[in-house]
Amino acid sequence: DPKAAQEFAEDIVLLNAVGINSVVVHGGGPQIGEMSGKLGVNSTFVDGLRVTDEATAKVAEMVRAGALKKEIVGRNGKAGGKAIGLSGKDGGLVNARKVERTKRDAESQIEKVVDLGFVGEPAAVDTSVLDTSVKAGMIPVIAPIAAGEDGATYNINADTMAGAIASAL
Repeated sequence: DPKAAQEFAEDIVLLNAVGINSVVVHGGGPQIGEMSGKLGVNSTFVDGLRVTDEATAKVAEMVRAGALKKEIVGRNGKAGGKAIGLSGKDGGLVNARKVERTKRDAESQIEKVVDLGFVGEPAAVDTSVLDTSVKAGMIPVIAPIAAGEDGATYNINADTMAGAIASAL
């Protein structure tokens, strides 16, 4: 909803103006689904998490760290703020590890490992790029994409990323 998105940006800019420094971590699941459909990339879900093969990881990064992040940064600028778009990859902000999940088979009751592909979770957070941005009066807008020690790009649930960054801050 463009109106709600602009009102959110205005609220974040207002908080920043009164000295409450905010960091925005955004999702993008519906937008990833929409773009995947346009590109013919099929998505499947396991327990609410998108199984992320290599093609889906590229779409997730393109949508989250590209178009969507820039849209949110632009809305903050329109509201009078000074936002900076980042992803977990930028400045070594977040180091990811592959998510490991199991699922109990309904018939046998045996737990089986579920491979979610390039779905990650934060392993470590370095807040120095955020500290520098906030000190400069900027509002960090973060896409939940990060690199792992293996060099792969991981798609991270936005709530999980936000929690890890909040905890580190």
